[in-house]
Amino acid sequence: MIQQRWSSHFNFIMVTAGAAVGLGPIWKFPYMAGANGGGAFVLVLVLAMFLIGVPILMGEMTLGRLGRANPVACMQKLAHENQQSRAWGWLGWWGALALLLVLAFYSVIAGWSIAYIFKIWTGQLKDLNPQQILQHWQHFLHSPLELLFWHSIFMALTLLVVARGIHKGLEQASRIMMPGLFLVLLILMLYSAFVGEFARTLDFLFTPDFSKLNPQVMINALGQAAFALAIGAGCMLTYGCYVSAKTKIGADSLLIAIMLIICSLVSGLAMFPLVFAYGLPPESGPSLMFTVLPIAFNEMPAGTLFGGLFFLMLWFAAWTSSISMAEPLVIILDEQAKLKRKTSSIIVGLLAWFIGIIVMLSFNILEDVRIFDRYDIFTAVADFATNIILPTGALGFAIFAGWIMDKKRMQTAMNLHNQLLFNIWLVLIRYFAPVAILAVMAC
Repeated sequence: MIQQRWSSHFNFIMVTAGAAVGLGPIWKFPYMAGANGGGAFVLVLVLAMFLIGVPILMGEMTLGRLGRANPVACMQKLAHENQQSRAWGWLGWWGALALLLVLAFYSVIAGWSIAYIFKIWTGQLKDLNPQQILQHWQHFLHSPLELLFWHSIFMALTLLVVARGIHKGLEQASRIMMPGLFLVLLILMLYSAFVGEFARTLDFLFTPDFSKLNPQVMINALGQAAFALAIGAGCMLTYGCYVSAKTKIGADSLLIAIMLIICSLVSGLAMFPLVFAYGLPPESGPSLMFTVLPIAFNEMPAGTLFGGLFFLMLWFAAWTSSISMAEPLVIILDEQAKLKRKTSSIIVGLLAWFIGIIVMLSFNILEDVRIFDRYDIFTAVADFATNIILPTGALGFAIFAGWIMDKKRMQTAMNLHNQLLFNIWLVLIRYFAPVAILAVMAC
């Protein structure tokens, strides 16, 4: 049973926000918004956050508080207490698989961000025209040894923090990096407001064009909400194990979702003014940050400084999330295999590092390999983790928290004394969230 607790409420919020505020809002949100109609996508995303993401986040953290164990043991314990099959423990293993796969491809992308900090600050991209920047990017992706170096650096940094434990590792890193992340993001947004087309960006992000609101946009927004909030993998359940009995899980879940939305929007407000100002395509996809933005940074005043800061911010975002993903995996090995934390950290790091190498090679040596004659390895791993495992995991936690657990016990553990609010949560997690998740999985 997990005995440790967060040393302060502030540290709990910073660590939990760090799990959510990762590549989802910083890397994925801008290109998803750009490809899905801007304001229409943002509107559905916000609704999905509050109507689906927050209820499941509340349920998952509450299960952790009640079980006080790693995701596998926690689900087995709570299932036994509610006269249910201990096979519910497989939900913890299912989430662990998602965390391992996401950690692997996160490390690859985060390695890119570290590399681009040095590329920009050392002038490697300076004075290159758009075609040369694109060629530089393609050359970078086709350099397996360089990609391996940065992937290895990022994974080592992640596991060094996790091995130190929740107080010296998770809390210490998050309380420094999360405020730093928000500060850099805010500086970049203010800078973009002065040198870019800020008014056009405000119109793009906050004026919904309902003609673009089709089923695919809605599905993409629902998927982004689940991915960004890190629900369905047992990560938030693990963090719920460390909360004190006085913590108000409902209020904190809302706060985390609000922070995530703000971070996503500020990220868009920092990026799109530059994209629009230099006539660049907002729908450029996952490579938006590494091909489109360096073009803008080359054109703008002090672009070298702010370009480096941008990729520093991206690295911070990925680092806090990766630490959060590794923590449940380490705890599972600690408790299930009776290993020491440092040993568990090394095992988790090596597994994710090895999978990351395979993912990384899909951009060069293994670029012609196709899964089911359709997906490259990177896309297959990312889609399997985020579009299959995470939604099914979120569905499992929603069903267990909403239908299996005793209602009064859940309400007490949440510290949610308002009966109307609790009833709203119960309706959302029992009916609305599962239907929405099934809709995402059906597409």
